[in-house]
Amino acid sequence: MAGQLADLARELGARGMLLGRLPVAEASAGLVVGGLAFDSRLVEPGDLFVAITGARQDGLEFAAEAVMRGAVAVVAEQVLDLNVPQLHVTASRAVLAVAAAWLNGKPSHDLGVVGVTGTDGKTTTCFLTRSMLAACGLPAGMISTVTTFIGGQTAGHSRQTTPESPVVQAVLRRMVDAGDRFAVIESTSHGLAMDRVAEVAFDVAVLTNVTHEHLDLHGTIDAYVAAKRSLFEGLAAGDGNPDKGWPKSAVVNARDDHALDFVEAARRAGARLVTYSADRGLAATIHAQAIDVDGSHLNIRVSTPCWEDDVKVDLAGAFNADNVLAAVGVGEALELDPQLMRAGIESVRAVPGRMDRIDAGQEFEVYVDFAHTSAALALVLDGLRPIAARRGGGVIAVFGSSGERDVLKRPMMGRVAGERCCVAVLTNEEPRGEDEISILEQIAVGAEQAGMQRDRELFLIPDRAAAIRKAFELARPTDIVVLAGKGHETTMEMAHGTLPWNEAEIARQTLKDMGYRGALQGNPPR
Repeated sequence: MAGQLADLARELGARGMLLGRLPVAEASAGLVVGGLAFDSRLVEPGDLFVAITGARQDGLEFAAEAVMRGAVAVVAEQVLDLNVPQLHVTASRAVLAVAAAWLNGKPSHDLGVVGVTGTDGKTTTCFLTRSMLAACGLPAGMISTVTTFIGGQTAGHSRQTTPESPVVQAVLRRMVDAGDRFAVIESTSHGLAMDRVAEVAFDVAVLTNVTHEHLDLHGTIDAYVAAKRSLFEGLAAGDGNPDKGWPKSAVVNARDDHALDFVEAARRAGARLVTYSADRGLAATIHAQAIDVDGSHLNIRVSTPCWEDDVKVDLAGAFNADNVLAAVGVGEALELDPQLMRAGIESVRAVPGRMDRIDAGQEFEVYVDFAHTSAALALVLDGLRPIAARRGGGVIAVFGSSGERDVLKRPMMGRVAGERCCVAVLTNEEPRGEDEISILEQIAVGAEQAGMQRDRELFLIPDRAAAIRKAFELARPTDIVVLAGKGHETTMEMAHGTLPWNEAEIARQTLKDMGYRGALQGNPPR
């Protein structure tokens, strides 16, 4: 799509975001912008270049290069010495979102939009919600960590769970053009704090939970909560979030310690409030009256003000009951048909990288999961321990912690594993430029405080493939091995570059190398 720069300037001026327009000349009055870029390397002729400050580089330094590549105008927080029209603005990242929505015709105004935020459970909740909406006759696109859906087809994914605003808005435009009626967006604290979804007109906001994560960006837990709370504050209907016929609604996990913050934000926004809880003793709109876990299956007796029935899903882990209840909450907020809602939720067979079961004929069980916070790891381990105990075994965990990110969670994760596992193998998750041994040593502090001893229950093996093999070699037939932290991811960022990585395939190949040839061919001799 394309638009006149003057129209964007007027919108920014009306919002108080425009400090000045330079140069003021008749020649630029009818200037048409054909695209949008914030990376000078990706500029195409006719683009508007927005100079934003990134984590490592300042876009102001690349504005001249952008013009050389064909940018016809520049947005910046400073006046630059350039020979093209400029929009001098208060906050270029926020303007990037406004420009992206403007250039794509504000596509979220033509969609019902569900935003899912929280530390854990976002991706699974998005999958369940999208499937539920489709079953109710509301085809839905999705933007998530794992994949993007447009018009019922997968369209790849980005390493950023919530992509930058030009990508978000372009994908939403494609959803509208493909006939989707809803969009389900995994809305991270990064995406919210950095204005990546600032111009998305949300109709439903969902909170899964808030636990310790991303303090490297936010600094404090209060700032982290505030970033997530902004999704709920944005539900207020107005010029930026028009009434599209769907009730503005908030769906909140009543068990979360910060639930009241989000409930109050929803009330201030005038949104319909739906709360859910897997704890029957806690006041909530929707409850799980009973939760039955059978291996990789979950049966939940769901109770709402309108209906009560069993919901059966092929997802391992009792913690997934919260994700199911969140999806039900969206359906209840939108007043969808309960029978169709249940059918849609039950049709989800698996979520990539979330409790993926690996079966190569080995006696012990193996799961791949994305759990990369102390709270998420605890939920996974707490879900698997009773299953292993019934088999007469324990849980072996293989995990690490990302480099150049939140360091405070490292000993917390170690303690979680030390208190719940028979064996913990600490390994690389994504060390980036940080010393990998130092990361593992920080995790080990927590595991040792919980009573684990090195080279007996605790092993530090930076090479992740070698760590996985070590865990498999240590596993007894009654044990469960969980490979946590990488999940669906397809790369690993090392100091020397980015490596391809597929946890599930590496696990299968390792088992094959150990002599396992599949369930139908039996196990290797012991």
